[in-house]
Amino acid sequence: MSAVATAVVFDLGGVITDSPMTAFAAYEAEAGLPPGLIVRLNSTDPDTNAWARYERNELDAAGFTDAFEAEALAAGHRLDARRVLAALAGEVRPQMVAAVRRLRAGGLPLALLSNNVAPMERTGRLGELLELFDAVVESSVEGVRKPEPEIYRRALTRLSEAVGREVATSDCAYLDDLGINLKPARAMGMHTVKVVDPDAALSELSALVGIDLREDAAR
Repeated sequence: MSAVATAVVFDLGGVITDSPMTAFAAYEAEAGLPPGLIVRLNSTDPDTNAWARYERNELDAAGFTDAFEAEALAAGHRLDARRVLAALAGEVRPQMVAAVRRLRAGGLPLALLSNNVAPMERTGRLGELLELFDAVVESSVEGVRKPEPEIYRRALTRLSEAVGREVATSDCAYLDDLGINLKPARAMGMHTVKVVDPDAALSELSALVGIDLREDAAR
């Protein structure tokens, strides 16, 4: 297989871990809220809403809870923002972690680029996962978030510094589960992969990097 991309940048939630959308839907059903309410709130005024400000570390947890619940109330609904935050902790997808390990074994520079609400713990299972990446860039640390172009530039800068050579946008494949986050990466020249089905995404990534990353390739 010939390689088009020689470095890979991964999103975390919805790519390496399960999407929180399933947990959001379960909470909405349990609480009698309209389906899709949480996503609609997150999509309204997306650069200035409570979620955006929390991911840029402009709000603490208490500030986010008050602001997000106020946004829901303004839309005519009462919800528990703490339950919404609890839904963010998705299970790790083993096939994705295996693919990251194969990419690392193949010598490809790897970065993790995540919109999150607090710096990730470097201990336990998550710490072991983060150690697989040459660079980890988090919105809560950087003060900028996807889809702001600056955070993609920072990811490439950190990755270049970590591996001791320039990693250009055209060198990179970028995986995310949200089209709004893929659009700026593609505009910058990255090869983008939208993760809906993880196995299909790994097949697409395999073609870009010239390494078979599918689950059955490890057998």
